[in-house]
Amino acid sequence: MSRVLEVALAEVAKLPPGEQDALGALLLEEMWTEGRWSGCFAASQNTLKELADVALAEHRAGKTKPLIDSL
Repeated sequence: MSRVLEVALAEVAKLPPGEQDALGALLLEEMWTEGRWSGCFAASQNTLKELADVALAEHRAGKTKPLIDSL
């Protein structure tokens, strides 16, 4: 375990049980969400490449315009 995580968990251990549970639930949800996102992103690489190819082709064909005309 990293030193930063050790310090964080030591601080969490000082909290009342209800707050520890709430923080633990948040941490687990974040980890699970990140895992789902990573899986979806990895599984969509072919689709993302196809969309990028279409977008580049449209840009090269002059079918796009800047989002901001000038700064």
